Amino acid sequence: MLGPDGQPLARKYFSQKTEKDLDADEIVRGYEIDKGKFVVITDEELERLEPDKSRDIDLKRFVPEDSIPPIYFERGYFLAPEANSQKAYKLLAETMKKSGQAGVATFVMRGKEYLVAIFSDNGILRAEVMRFPEELRSPKDVDLPEKPKVAAATVRKFEKLIASKSKKQFSPAKLKDKETESLLKLVKKKQSNRKNIVEVEETDAPAPGKVIDLMAVLKQSLVGKRK
Repeated sequence: MLGPDGQPLARKYFSQKTEKDLDADEIVRGYEIDKGKFVVITDEELERLEPDKSRDIDLKRFVPEDSIPPIYFERGYFLAPEANSQKAYKLLAETMKKSGQAGVATFVMRGKEYLVAIFSDNGILRAEVMRFPEELRSPKDVDLPEKPKVAAATVRKFEKLIASKSKKQFSPAKLKDKETESLLKLVKKKQSNRKNIVEVEETDAPAPGKVIDLMAVLKQSLVGKRK
């Protein structure tokens, strides 16, 4: 979001009661225990709850790939090996694929512990960051209605409709994000006119974080489990 002259915008917090802007040291965190009731938690207390910093991926167990419901998946990453661990990477990927097993592990990033499932796809290891069970909503949470009784004729009608649109396999290449394509066409069209372009002054960007070789720490985790 930019201002009318192309200047970057900043988000501020203010008191709805006094309409006064608040400085960072005036803001406290609260955990809502009831409607309008909060338990105040300090930054120091939160820091003491953070898991120990570690580069390790703690591999908990292996489970059948199809035993993990997709509803638990939040976002995915590809795991890449370093130059000196390519053989171990290939061996692990092939073994997991032949056995049909997925690894379930935890790792710590930015002071938070994450749950992750590791799969083998065509010789490549893929990590799916997962939600914890308490993060999932149940049908009761969204107040779904009772299952209605449906006439057999209606069921057969929908069966025919599904059969008419069924394919032998999923083909993601045929799926297009039309909204993004339209947006990119609009950007390309407008960028030819300099009046539509604003320049933002560069600000000091934070230094990039250290990249963790997930394959290396996963390998170390496997070695540790054997001891």
